[in-house]
Amino acid sequence: MQLPEICIKRPVFATVLSLIILLIGMISYTRLSVREYPRIDEPVVSVSTTYRGASAEVWSRR
Repeated sequence: MQLPEICIKRPVFATVLSLIILLIGMISYTRLSVREYPRIDEPVVSVSTTYRGASAEVWSRR
């Protein structure tokens, strides 16, 4: 006999088997470890420009 035949003839066995699989899955899910993200430095971009020969008004509009 294969598993489908046994489950059709014995529905209580099929129900208990399903509950055992569900219980094992729930226990396994609670025991999963969570990996933390690695510590990284966020990139910083800095841009500076000089306007040679520009007036003070151009400089203050930044």
